[in-house]
Amino acid sequence: MTLREYFHKVASTYDRTAGTGSPAAKLLRSAPSVFEPYVPASYITKGSAGNGAGAFCPWVSFFDPDETTTATRGMYLVYLFAEDMKTISLSLNQGVTELREAFGAREAEKRLRSEAAAIRGAFSGDMTGGLEDVIDLGGRAGLPRAYEAGNILACLYEIDSLPTEEALKTDLRRMIQLYQDALVLREDLRSTTRDLITTIKPKETGDQDPLLYFAPKSDDEYVQKISARVIKKSRKHETLVKRYVAFLADAGFAAGTNVHPRDLVARRDGDWLIEAKVVRRGNVSHAVREAIGQLATYAFLLYPADSQPRRMALFTEAIGDVYVRLLSHQGIASVWPTEDGWAGSPEAVNAGLAQKEA
Repeated sequence: MTLREYFHKVASTYDRTAGTGSPAAKLLRSAPSVFEPYVPASYITKGSAGNGAGAFCPWVSFFDPDETTTATRGMYLVYLFAEDMKTISLSLNQGVTELREAFGAREAEKRLRSEAAAIRGAFSGDMTGGLEDVIDLGGRAGLPRAYEAGNILACLYEIDSLPTEEALKTDLRRMIQLYQDALVLREDLRSTTRDLITTIKPKETGDQDPLLYFAPKSDDEYVQKISARVIKKSRKHETLVKRYVAFLADAGFAAGTNVHPRDLVARRDGDWLIEAKVVRRGNVSHAVREAIGQLATYAFLLYPADSQPRRMALFTEAIGDVYVRLLSHQGIASVWPTEDGWAGSPEAVNAGLAQKEA
C-alpha cells in the first residue's frame, strides 16, 4: 500500500463512534508495516485511533527511542488527521502529559507554544522554508488543542489533493532530519537559556565500554571483565537489532542476542559476530571506528584463535562507500537499512546478510 492510498483509506473510512475494532482503527494500528521502509530502522512507529472512545484526531507517530517511546512526553514526529478528516499534518510535535500533570492544561499549552517557538526560531531560515508554524485540527479542547500548541514545524496536506508519492516520501525524510536537528537545538537552548525549555530532560543513554579504566594482568581477566559487566544499550540500538534479527530469521539464519557482551551472533554456513552501531547526528566516522574496535576485541578475547568468526557491522543508516571499503579492508562486512530492506557490502550480500549491494 502506498502512502497516498493509506492516507486516503484512513480518512475516508474513519468513524470515531465505531470503536477501536473498526477497519480504520485496525489500519492505523498497522502503521508500522506501512511506514517501516521509510523511517530509520531504529525508530518506533505507532498508529492510534484512541483508547476506548475513538480519538477526534487519529494519528501515526514516529519516535526516536533515545528521546521517547510515547506521545505523552518528549519530542516526536506525527501525522495528525484533523477532526473533519479533510486535512493531515506531518508535525514535529511535543508530548503534553508531563506538562499537564505539572502545570495544568492551560499553562501546559502556553509552555508548549513557547517552547515550540523557541526551537523553531533556533533553526536557520533555509532549513524550514515552506513549513508551517501553525496547524489547525479543529480547535477542540483537550488533546487536539494540545497538539496544535505543541507543533514546532509541519507539512500540511489536503486529503483530496495529496502530493505525489515521491513528494510524500521526500517530506517525511526531511522531517525526520529536522527531528534529529531539533533534539540538538532543544538541548542547546536548555543549557543556554534560563527556564525557556521546561519539558523533562531525557535520561542519558548510550553504550558503556566494559573495558573502560580496566588494566588487566592476563587475557582471562579481560574475558571475565567483559562477561560480567552489564553493557547499557540505547533503545534506538535495541530497536535496530530487533528489526535485523527478524530479517535474519526470514533469511534462514539462526540468530541470538543473549550473547553478552556481543550484540548479536548469527549462524548459517558459518558463524557471524555482529556489532550494531547507532550513527549519532551523522557522525559515521565515530560509529565505524567503534565497530572496528569492538569486533576486534570480542573476536580476540571470546573466540579461540583457530576458530575465529566472520565479522559484520550493522548501522542505523548508510555509511558511504569509503567506510564500506575501509571495513572490507579490515575483513568486516557492513549492513544498513534502506527503504527497500537491507543493503550492505558485497561480502554481506554474498553471505545473505543483506539484500542488495551499496
